[in-house]
Amino acid sequence: MLEPVMGKHYELVIRRRTGWQPIDFREIWLYRELLWFLVWRDIKIRYRQTALGVAWAVLQPLLLMIIFTILFHRIGQIQSGGPPYALFAFAGLLSWTFFANAVTASSGSLIGNQNLVSKIYFPRVFIPLGAIGALAIDLIPSILLCFPMLAYYGWPLSPALLLLPLFVLGTFLVASGVGFILSALNVQFRDIKYVVPFLVQAGMFVTPVIYPVTYVPEKYRIWLGLNPMAGMAEGFRLAILGTPANWGLIGTSLSVGAALFVGGLFFFRRLESRFADLI
Repeated sequence: MLEPVMGKHYELVIRRRTGWQPIDFREIWLYRELLWFLVWRDIKIRYRQTALGVAWAVLQPLLLMIIFTILFHRIGQIQSGGPPYALFAFAGLLSWTFFANAVTASSGSLIGNQNLVSKIYFPRVFIPLGAIGALAIDLIPSILLCFPMLAYYGWPLSPALLLLPLFVLGTFLVASGVGFILSALNVQFRDIKYVVPFLVQAGMFVTPVIYPVTYVPEKYRIWLGLNPMAGMAEGFRLAILGTPANWGLIGTSLSVGAALFVGGLFFFRRLESRFADLI
């Protein structure tokens, strides 16, 4: 059939994809406006009829920071090894809360949009990407809150702040890779929605969010990089607080995150042809 795209007509031939195939970049480009629409739609739905609106994006890491400071720093005596613990926890929570919310939202995104999946053709990968993209925009006000907090605690800005976009991108890749896999599996195995909250909660304790990497025994630190969010939490602290960089951990996590994104994308495309029948 002929389909209009930006004033032009293209012949769209839908064929069943077989085997492992990479993303169709031409198709992604033709439908790019749909991705922005899905992102904007998710933002509007999330904050429709809410009293605080986008403030919820800031309140979650802020409230968790207060709780962790009381429980783990003042009562549990966990030390940051440099910056004030509240700043230390908040910087790590920025990356983790984005990742946790993105994985939770994207894992159920296909089921939540089953009418779109079963009736309209478009790149299905846009659905989990739209959910994650909306949360990435929510990350902006949380990052901006860091500056008055730094001023309050008298902690100086670091030139490493220029690296922050790299770690935001890395966190986005990790969340997208996991989201692709879980959203595809959730179409076939509906009990995935019960597994995701447990994995997210357990994952925070095996990621150096509330404690520094130095608390991990040295013989186990080499394996810590296999958790890609470990390096992202360290990267956020490096960029925001200027803490010493563990480049071995950060580099390993970035590599694992990129591989997870590509692997998740291939896995998603492998199962994509079954979505309309199973959903």
